[in-house]
Amino acid sequence: MSHDHGGHRLGGDRPDYGRAFALGAALNVGFVAVEVVFGLLSGSLALLADAGHNAGDVVGLLLAWGAHSLGQRQATARHTYGWRSASILAALFNALILLGAVGGIGWEAIRRLSSPAPVATNTVIWVAAAGTVVNTATALLFLRGRKEDLNVRGAFLHMAADAGVSLGVVAAGLVIRATGATWLDPAASLAIGVVILISGWDLFREALHLALGGVPRDVDLGEVRSYLGGLPGVERVHDLHVWAMSTTETALTAHLVKPDPAGDDELLAEATHGLEQRFDIDHVTIQWERDGGTCPGNSPCQQTNI
Repeated sequence: MSHDHGGHRLGGDRPDYGRAFALGAALNVGFVAVEVVFGLLSGSLALLADAGHNAGDVVGLLLAWGAHSLGQRQATARHTYGWRSASILAALFNALILLGAVGGIGWEAIRRLSSPAPVATNTVIWVAAAGTVVNTATALLFLRGRKEDLNVRGAFLHMAADAGVSLGVVAAGLVIRATGATWLDPAASLAIGVVILISGWDLFREALHLALGGVPRDVDLGEVRSYLGGLPGVERVHDLHVWAMSTTETALTAHLVKPDPAGDDELLAEATHGLEQRFDIDHVTIQWERDGGTCPGNSPCQQTNI
């Protein structure tokens, strides 16, 4: 059995978003305090609903930050993959926080629709405008990493949605000031709930899928099987498994039936490079099989880890 770890990426070449999480959390903690104070003073449910949403996002950012930090830890004898999967759990908890906030916001908004209360529109407009700036700035911190890390994408989606919601509150405040239609305030709260529900449900589905060992959505298992089956000398592929080690790293194990052992090492290097470049699969374990799992001389087949 031979081992070659040259193909492993243990997270060291991934961007470090620790400072982005810290700055984003600090900005949002300050803004939540502002929204609560002015929401109570102005009597705006939309501001208080948005404050509750932002408070959930602060918790989410802290969870994501903690998981990101844990993911940088080295493997140990007790945790041979390190703490990489903490990022998947953080994304799942973030989604649950978002979905939990929807019920409370919706309940209070429906109650207020039946008896709308006066709203200090000027206060609502200015505070929500500030929220648009804060949330947009926070979202931009995670713009670059949103496509390659579910944990970072969760943070980006939260902040981008918040920016849009705050902008909607500004619009509602302007209309209320012009028309006196105070029912628009709880209606804006319901709109906030819909935004949270959509973004939270999508995040929940993907995070749960990864937590259960599902194939990452950016990986087409059929294409992976076709690629491995098309390697020179490979007659069959079986026991193929692909799963997420974290929100940024993907692992693969497979048995490749290759009767002729000639060129195994070269082919192994080619397969590793191809899987990384084509499918962003970082951690590959391949077991050669010669004929039904028996190598020449009735010896066990060679297993090579990369």
